[in-house]
Amino acid sequence: MDLQRDLIALLFYFVVLIGLMKRFKQQRFKNFSLWTGIFLVLYFCLLEIQNKTFYILIPLFFFLLFCYFYFKEKCRLRNGWLLNLTLISFMGYVTLITITDGSLIGAGIIALLLFLFLVTVLLGIYAAIIFLIGNSFIVLRHESRRLPNLLTLILGLAIIALIILQTFGPRLLPDWSVILLSIPTTIAIYFFVVFWNFLSISLLYQFNQPKYNQDYVIVLGAGLINGEKVTPLLAKRIDRAIQFYREQSEETLSPPQLLMSGGQGPDEKVPESQAMRDYALEQGIPDEDIIMEAQSTNTLENMKFSKEIMEREKPTGYHAIFTSNNYHIFRAGMYAEEVGLKIDGIGSKTARYYLPNAFLREFIAVALMNKRLHFLVCGLITIGYIALAVINYFFIDKIM
Repeated sequence: MDLQRDLIALLFYFVVLIGLMKRFKQQRFKNFSLWTGIFLVLYFCLLEIQNKTFYILIPLFFFLLFCYFYFKEKCRLRNGWLLNLTLISFMGYVTLITITDGSLIGAGIIALLLFLFLVTVLLGIYAAIIFLIGNSFIVLRHESRRLPNLLTLILGLAIIALIILQTFGPRLLPDWSVILLSIPTTIAIYFFVVFWNFLSISLLYQFNQPKYNQDYVIVLGAGLINGEKVTPLLAKRIDRAIQFYREQSEETLSPPQLLMSGGQGPDEKVPESQAMRDYALEQGIPDEDIIMEAQSTNTLENMKFSKEIMEREKPTGYHAIFTSNNYHIFRAGMYAEEVGLKIDGIGSKTARYYLPNAFLREFIAVALMNKRLHFLVCGLITIGYIALAVINYFFIDKIM
């Protein structure tokens, strides 16, 4: 272990980090993450040069593969798998370099990860139950008692039911059938992995920073109050679009047009796009900078019909982005790609208490888009355990 080398490297890291924190007070998390990543890459490259090895090429390969597919098509679930594969391979690399080189920094990273893992194992399930049920009461205090607002409560109760089943099931069932209790647990683990993948790439997508060269900002519609007035949720989407509109205006003196996208539902007095336009006018946006799309009834149609308008207005090509609530922009981006729109989304803030429920709802919607695959996997898991139970009954139990 080269203690002097690692101490000098850490000193350099903290000196630069403190300087960045003081210099850029408004973007501290972004600069912390960026500088930490750059420092670790430089540090481990130095170790590779000293040891004349090339192990770092393994996580670097997965990282470049992730970057290629991510910037080609950002709203793809495969990007989440590649991102997590990059992180896993990097952790494997850190473990290897710590063992072979005795890296103090590598040992610190591993110790931190082991601590987090132990805390998660020891407290994770029970902490999750407390958090989910506690969050559900907060949501119900602020929101209506509709099914979409009960998702954290349902998940918390489902985890409790699974724990009870695994605790008392083996005492009540015959020995040969105990293996069947693994079916719900394995399916739950499968969906947790799928959810983690969705959450990883969805959170990364939040950091979109479109260039100030947009011709259009599509604002995705939502329901109206009394069928004629924008809801607070929809107002935040419009406010985010107006914020970008003003930022680009200041930067380039060439503001984008706001494309309000939303049709008229059966219980609405006016099209959503009309109410959105009225709201934007109240915020000081000129009428000539607002376009309405009043045919769509869902997010997919928002993208489809908005695309038709933009192609008609600018047949030679255009730049565009869309705005929605931050938890919704990844799925909305999937719909944009489905209709051939190569655009990124920027999200408006959502009340923190509602985010767990919102991301669960988005995950269910995305999972249903791939329901055949999930049904197939769950079916194979079920058939596999049933086969093991049958083998256990006819062969192992009979022998015993």
